[in-house]
This record gives sequence, structure tokens and C-alpha cells, in this order.
Amino acid sequence: MNLLPGIQRGCLPGLNRKDGFLPHPFDLANGVRTSGLIVGRHLKTGNPHDRHTTAYYGIAPSVFHALLRRWRRLRPAMPMEETTFLDIGAGMGRAVLLAAEMPFRAVVGVEMHPALVRIARRNLTVWRKAGRALAPMRMAQNDAASFAFPPGPCVAFLFNPFGAVVIRRFLCHLASSFQDRPMQFPVQLDLLYVNNEQDHVLESRRDFVRLFAGKVMRSRADAKADHTILGNQPDGEYASSDYEDCSIWRWQGRD
Repeated sequence: MNLLPGIQRGCLPGLNRKDGFLPHPFDLANGVRTSGLIVGRHLKTGNPHDRHTTAYYGIAPSVFHALLRRWRRLRPAMPMEETTFLDIGAGMGRAVLLAAEMPFRAVVGVEMHPALVRIARRNLTVWRKAGRALAPMRMAQNDAASFAFPPGPCVAFLFNPFGAVVIRRFLCHLASSFQDRPMQFPVQLDLLYVNNEQDHVLESRRDFVRLFAGKVMRSRADAKADHTILGNQPDGEYASSDYEDCSIWRWQGRD
């Protein structure tokens, strides 16, 4: 049985065997397609923000689960059942799939590249048919800096999706969106930031407070998989370590 349809000539660079593509065990175990490294220069959409896109690579499941556990220990203002999970720069949707196994109010992936959105939507279909989704989930083909955030409290997940220019615009848009909301419920907005290269942008703002910063370890199996996959890339542009530098931030009002 072919568990990875679409890996063929003509697909995005990084998803071909000749590009060093290897599937992650997560995909092989679950019959989805979230593997591959696609560098930012190959993710053009015609949007002015294209040049600030970093790359696509799926989050290590063990890092995702460890960071979510840490966030829950920080006692979010509202329960998970009333909170929407947003994957910003969702790519093929691995974090969306993982989040949907938790009882969030809803899970939304926000991705600008149409090919990645199509792949992610097929993955969501697989997840639903397998009965893995505890929360409603969907993919939105949008620029993160203009996305219309859903009502109610939200937690936004970022796996280093773009550079400082777009991070700044995203944070301004995000804060403006939440500031203007009616106050019939407690406003809550948290950010979970993996491979947090642009943490300095958040540090420069007075409307976000950092709740956590540190290394989140991969499991032994995920570390082995990521080392093997990234080590197989012919240009060696990206490397893997046994951890991800992460941070958790909370919006606390107008800057």
C-alpha cells in the first residue's frame, strides 16, 4: 500500500526522492503525508510576504506534546474546551492533526501556499475517517498577517514559519484583532513558539509577557528520525538537534 501519494516528478522541491526525501515514521504509522523539507525559496505564492517565509518541516510529535503539556501547566485563563488552537504557517498540517486529538473548541491551520493546503486537507480527511479528531478542524488558505481570528480565546502555534518582518505584522494584526473584541468573555491569547528565532520581536513589545523559555527535548525516536531525514538532504542546508528552543507568550493588552 502506498502511504505517501503524490511523491512524484513535478511536486514541490524537497518532496522528491532525488531531493533526499525520506518519510517520517509519523506518516508511515498514520497513513498521512506531512514529511519533507521545503525551503522558503520554493514556497512562492505571489504574496509580498513570500521572501520572509523560512521553510516547511513538520514538528516532532514529541516536542509538540511536551510544549502543550507545559502550556497547560501554566493554567490558561480558559479551559481547552473553550479555546481554539491555531497553527500559523501550518504547511501540511502535522500540528493540526496532533492538536485535533485534544478536546479544543476547534483546530485551525493557517497556510498561504495552495499546494500545502491541498495536502493538509487530504490529511485532515484521513484523520477524520480514522476517528482521531476530538475537535473540529479545518485549513484556511490565508496570509497570517490578515487572517480573521475566530471568536473566543485562542492559542497560536508557530514553528518558526517566517522572518521578523512578517512576525511584526502578524503580532500587530493579532493584538489589534483581540483588543477590539467585546468583553462578554475573558480575552485570552497565548503563543507557543518553536525554534523561536524571532523572540526578540516579542521582547520588544509591552503587550506580550513571556511565560516560558527553554529547550524542549525530542524523544529518542523523533531525534533519530529527524537526524536521519535532515542528514539525507543533498545540500545539507538544515541540521537537527535533540531539542527545540521554545517559548510561550501571553498577550496582556494594548502595547
